[in-house]
Amino acid sequence: MSTGVFSVDPLRRSIGAQVIGPGDAGYDEARTVWNGAIDRRPLAVVRPADTAEVAEAVGVLRAIEADLTVRGGGHNYAGHAVADGAVMLDLSKLDSVLVDPLRRRARCGGGATWAELDGMAAAQGLAVTGGFLSDTGIGGLTLGGGFGWLTPMFGMSCDNLVSVEVVTADGRVVVASERENPDLFWGLRGGGGNFGIATSFEFELHEFGPMVQVALLFWPPEDGVAALTEGQAVLMSLPERHFGSMNAISGPPAPFVPERWQGEPGFVVAIAGDGTADDLADAVVLLRALTPAPAWELVAEMPYPALQQLFDDIAPWGMCAYENSLYLDRIDVAAAEVMVRHYLLRTSPLSVMPTMPLCGQFCATADADSAFGGSRAPGVIVSISGACPDPAGYAAERTWVRDFWTELRPFARAEQGYVNFMSDAGQEQVAQTYGDKYGRLRAVKAAWDPDNVFRHNANIPPAVR
Repeated sequence: MSTGVFSVDPLRRSIGAQVIGPGDAGYDEARTVWNGAIDRRPLAVVRPADTAEVAEAVGVLRAIEADLTVRGGGHNYAGHAVADGAVMLDLSKLDSVLVDPLRRRARCGGGATWAELDGMAAAQGLAVTGGFLSDTGIGGLTLGGGFGWLTPMFGMSCDNLVSVEVVTADGRVVVASERENPDLFWGLRGGGGNFGIATSFEFELHEFGPMVQVALLFWPPEDGVAALTEGQAVLMSLPERHFGSMNAISGPPAPFVPERWQGEPGFVVAIAGDGTADDLADAVVLLRALTPAPAWELVAEMPYPALQQLFDDIAPWGMCAYENSLYLDRIDVAAAEVMVRHYLLRTSPLSVMPTMPLCGQFCATADADSAFGGSRAPGVIVSISGACPDPAGYAAERTWVRDFWTELRPFARAEQGYVNFMSDAGQEQVAQTYGDKYGRLRAVKAAWDPDNVFRHNANIPPAVR
């Protein structure tokens, strides 16, 4: 960045976008992100109204040698959206969502959230894989890959991309698709925000819902090993149009949870599908047959958007959070014992361990077809997520995540985790995550961002020419 003193007023005069500086009303709100542990002070927050204003801002910031970050939904654990001494480009005004039911396409702005897309698509009996929290931004989740409930049915979010509109490091606006700039399109599907600012996404949608049958079954910690190992087997063999997850979680204070189990730690196996209640019944019977039987269960019908919002309350905006992840071929008894023991060592009831099966359509895409940093082989992904409402407890939860990850690591694949589930990934972990794709990603980076302008992310440095 330039060694000169930065002033907000010249920036206001140079660009048409809204500019919020440290002395302005709303600055503190504008600089916050979902993770309350992130407390950084940008030089300014710029809120473009459209793609043209994004491109204009990039050009001006490059000209004055200002460091920049990009904020989509602001939901990233690492807080890449904001940095001390940088200018934040906040895409929240680019939040349009247009659904074409005849073509089964959705076009979404770079600042839109999954709640907006889920609702509009479901109204047409359509859906695409989104995250597990409805206020997650479409952009960050998709660029990193995009796991969600529907991954076994439709693949990851990035697998459903048709095209992406991108503002490049030199301020140009380009479209990336299979036909236009295919190398950039490949890198955008899993390579994170390394190659430009994605201002618009076009997704393929699928017939789905809008109502889903849902079953949640809960086991206490002493039965956690059986819930994880046997629950995994059930999830990996679900019938068509069904999907699920396993979650180490504290029983929520919800009407469907018996008072005895509210706030108590345990393990939930969740299954859902858009068929009939009878279609779900066989899988539920298999889970009920586990020994011991579940302590409580919920079997209900709900709209798909409601399923997407089911866990929103356990991850509220502003909590202090830290996360890491691992891929496993399977959860054997030894791995499950580590998972159960370490989960019980957390001190905050908001700390969770979501575990998702990697099967179905996720495995149907070839490894080389996208930049996604993980094998397409069947298995599971384990997210270790420490969270607490009080900043004073953050250090303990962060230590819990790190210790848990270290002890589970011997059971994992060579890939070091999922870039969207990493709070402070260093260069070595990023490189190991992408494995054989890392060299190609560095070449794409060199072609589209040779100066590493977009470096506030799980960064991929450009190849040396």
